[in-house]
Amino acid sequence: MDLTEKTVAQDRKYEGRILSLRVDDVELPNGATAKREVVEHHGGVTVAALTDENELLFVRQFRYPYGEVVLELPAGKLEKDENAFHAGIRELREETGAVAQKYVDLGKFYPSPGYTNEVIHLYGATGITFEEQNLDEDEFLNVERIPLSTAVEMVLNNEIVDGKTQAAVLKMALRTWYAEETQ
Repeated sequence: MDLTEKTVAQDRKYEGRILSLRVDDVELPNGATAKREVVEHHGGVTVAALTDENELLFVRQFRYPYGEVVLELPAGKLEKDENAFHAGIRELREETGAVAQKYVDLGKFYPSPGYTNEVIHLYGATGITFEEQNLDEDEFLNVERIPLSTAVEMVLNNEIVDGKTQAAVLKMALRTWYAEETQ
């Protein structure tokens, strides 16, 4: 069966700096119609930066929608049509002062495919050196180093609740551990 839903009409409700909202009328595979609320977002990037001491670089920052401080890997939103890889390099340096010699693509992450088109690009980084941190004017965070194995345990124990961070930590750990086994 073809599972594709066909857009019949779109009604833009809100155009913002970070996101936009539209309500679409769609035709379902069985011919019936339905409404779909879609949050449009330019996407984001997350970087799992692993030091020579086998520690991941994390940031703790207040996340207003949840009303709490959240432990995350360095991350940021993309500008319209911005290259995700270049944004990852920028965000890692801005938030932590880290510069990596090598990057690996860890894939992409759909944070909530039921209502948003946001795609978060995941990267791993190694060969870390440090320069000066360069936070945005409205950005306040603390940088932490956490051993890779501890970070994996924290994901499994729900001590790291951010989805993009969970995915990138586990992918980086599996890549690192698999590479060690095959050497």
